[in-house]
Amino acid sequence: MTAGPAAAASVDLPEGMTASYLVVDQETGTTFGADEHKQYRSASLVKLFIALDYLESHGPDHEIPADDLALLEPMLRSSNDDAASTLWVRDGWDEIVKRMVAKIGLTDTAPPASRGKWGYTAISAADIAKTYQYIQHEANPKYRDFIMSNLAQSTKCGSDGFDQSFGIPSAVPGQKAVKQGWSGYGAAPAPGEECTETDANVLRVLRSPEVKAATAVASSGDGTTDAQDIDLTSRAMHTSGTVSDKIVVVLTLEPTTLSWKDSADRITKLTRDVYLQSAL
Repeated sequence: MTAGPAAAASVDLPEGMTASYLVVDQETGTTFGADEHKQYRSASLVKLFIALDYLESHGPDHEIPADDLALLEPMLRSSNDDAASTLWVRDGWDEIVKRMVAKIGLTDTAPPASRGKWGYTAISAADIAKTYQYIQHEANPKYRDFIMSNLAQSTKCGSDGFDQSFGIPSAVPGQKAVKQGWSGYGAAPAPGEECTETDANVLRVLRSPEVKAATAVASSGDGTTDAQDIDLTSRAMHTSGTVSDKIVVVLTLEPTTLSWKDSADRITKLTRDVYLQSAL
């Protein structure tokens, strides 16, 4: 399925926010978006590529070992960075992104300038929407079911203690499967902003020798600089996924002075406005 040209958008942005978004109605093929080809650093949205590449590389008859499930599930559901770093190093570093660009036909996505910083992969709203389309309609059904079922079990709290219920999970009703991303807010939430998970469903990764070795050489890149020609300074907060038959992608950059809660509130309101406007 290929989306048509995005309709002209008329959603107001909060002061200081840079944003791109795209909503694809998979029943009608209609789209609604703005600046959908603008490049952003991926933060944890690159974990979609890491998971899909793992599945594509092993083939549909591969029975995922328990040790690999213990990496893939926390990475998709709770956005675990240690799991992403482990799979990133094991499966080829930036070659993962190159393979996904070729496989899916992405036009705005590029590997990070420093191959160890997987969170600095360049993406766009259009390419993330196209990735969801590929997973749902072109990839082997086993890959689709594995990825989308895990995204449907997204936890309220990320493994790092940040509340990842911003954007799609809080903004719109309906059956949802989501992957969130954030960068520039530090390694842990500020005091008073820690996330609490009432059902204790946050998935974590055991610090095996492989995980320790991988995290020593690869990371999200958060808090470092890079030569890549995308904004690595502003705080990034992204929400993406499916809501019933729609694909929704909202990518944002915020001033470094803005708190996590304020950023979360702003992207949630923007996502709600974009979703409602797309239905008009």
